[in-house]
Amino acid sequence: MSRIPEPELTPQGPAYEGRLLDRADEEVVDQGVAFDIRTLVSRRVVLSMLGLGAGAVALAACSTGGSGSTAAGTATATAIATPTATPTTSSTAAASTVAVPAGETPDETAGPYPGDGSNGADVLEQSGIVRSDIRSSLGSGTTAAGVPISLSLTILDMANNDAPFANVAVYVWHCDADGNYSMYSSGVENETYLRGVQVADGNGTVSYSSIFPACYSGRWPHIHFEVYPAIGDITDSANAIATSQVALPQDVCDTVYALSGYDGSSSNLSKLSLDDDNVFGDDGGALQLATVTGDATNGYQVALTVRVDTSTAPTAGAAPSGGGGPAN
Repeated sequence: MSRIPEPELTPQGPAYEGRLLDRADEEVVDQGVAFDIRTLVSRRVVLSMLGLGAGAVALAACSTGGSGSTAAGTATATAIATPTATPTTSSTAAASTVAVPAGETPDETAGPYPGDGSNGADVLEQSGIVRSDIRSSLGSGTTAAGVPISLSLTILDMANNDAPFANVAVYVWHCDADGNYSMYSSGVENETYLRGVQVADGNGTVSYSSIFPACYSGRWPHIHFEVYPAIGDITDSANAIATSQVALPQDVCDTVYALSGYDGSSSNLSKLSLDDDNVFGDDGGALQLATVTGDATNGYQVALTVRVDTSTAPTAGAAPSGGGGPAN
């Protein structure tokens, strides 16, 4: 886990990066999301004055260790493989560097375990949620075990000719290797692992270090995400401009679920298909199926290009059947 930052002692009281702590008797990581947001904004201002740009700011300000990490732990978050997709015509620079999907990424349910305040539990108001490594619970708690992945989402602004959607905040969450969701499932109600927020860089990209999720009964293996206009909007789930899910390819799932630690996932997966899934079944996950490279030993790189159309109202629905729970 990352080193907890130490406050500075000043005549006015404890401070961090020149700003007095809101809660003088609490650690820096326990100051609350408002303090985190002010820290993020202040760093952005300083770095932009130095000419480092939005991409460097997002990595410097949001990652837990000061720089993004890949699943293998040997490269920076900018080394994620670019996803492939069915291209369409676009006159923006984004089209020359990122294959643009054939349509808008479908809005999907946030499911029964979003932890975004829409059904009670709210991790987005907790200090430290803006982070790139989401494997550990916030503060002190459990670190989720499993095959490591680096997840990269590239967000495009359809209303702006598919330009990279820089500075949007993206909240990601998914189940653990046992099929359980932190904050909800029995035994992990007090954990917050496998949940985190990142701010998109100048390429519209956010990156996270996580683990490969399980396949629990009734649902194809997936990763949830919500897109918010800016980091200051994450404290109200109604501000989300897109809610969707990433589907994981079957061949990679078969490989991972053959390993110890994923008991029950192979059996659950054998009863499912993308075409029959109650979320991806509309089109077999055509616009949500991630590109995955790597291996189970060193970790996988999971990537998806997401098109968000702000000219239309979000249509994410209620939770489907087949909620999370023990995979076995």
